[in-house]
Amino acid sequence: MVKLAVILAAGSGVRINNGSDEKPKGFLEIDNETLIERSIDCLLKHKIEKIIIGTGYLSHFYERLKEKYPNVMTQKNDFYDKTSSFYTLHNMKDIINEDFLLLESDLIYEERAITHLQRSKKKDIILASGRTNSQDEVFIETDTNMMLVNISKKKDDLKKIAGELVGVSKISFQTFQNVCALYTEDDIITRKTDYEIVFTKSSQIYPIAIERIDDLVWTEIDNQHHLHRAINLILPKLKNKECVPSIPCSSDLEHFLRD
Repeated sequence: MVKLAVILAAGSGVRINNGSDEKPKGFLEIDNETLIERSIDCLLKHKIEKIIIGTGYLSHFYERLKEKYPNVMTQKNDFYDKTSSFYTLHNMKDIINEDFLLLESDLIYEERAITHLQRSKKKDIILASGRTNSQDEVFIETDTNMMLVNISKKKDDLKKIAGELVGVSKISFQTFQNVCALYTEDDIITRKTDYEIVFTKSSQIYPIAIERIDDLVWTEIDNQHHLHRAINLILPKLKNKECVPSIPCSSDLEHFLRD
């Protein structure tokens, strides 16, 4: 069971803010609770002792969280407007010194995502779900052993779709060190590379397992459609799930193969 969580929260969220400087995506409110605090509370509930938030855009919002949560620290990506998520993660290489859960800041998700990763004996896992029909899906291809092969928004890029990327993963310290060593800081800034693409490329050398929870309730919130979906579809499902025992996850792929 890991004790550290890392949340990537540097992006400006232009697709949902429409250029507004109002607040970062992590501070969107669903049912009177911000996405970031919902995540923090869930992580602390499941034995996470320290949370590092990779900030950038309107970073002062996240700085204030440290007054409420002594377990939270921040690391600012000063180049957030020129880089992408992997630089935000790479920017923490000097303060991450153990295995960790890796999350995106713009998620609302069932806490089963965290319990599943915490209980798994595998060291490196990218979590996948079944079909969401969110209209902005990121698909995952695996080999026959459910190890990561490719990630893409384009179905035609993949031989067989094994699930959808959730944005919640478990990464070992050793793999993190190995992956960071593959890239120079100049390369990361120039290429504006997302963390999931880096892990996909590096998985040929440092394999990463894919584990899927077919009926996981979750959504990313990147635009107004996602926000509406989160409020009207995902939140009611989450509230309903809180009233019943967790349903076991499935590894059966047959119904998720390409149409």
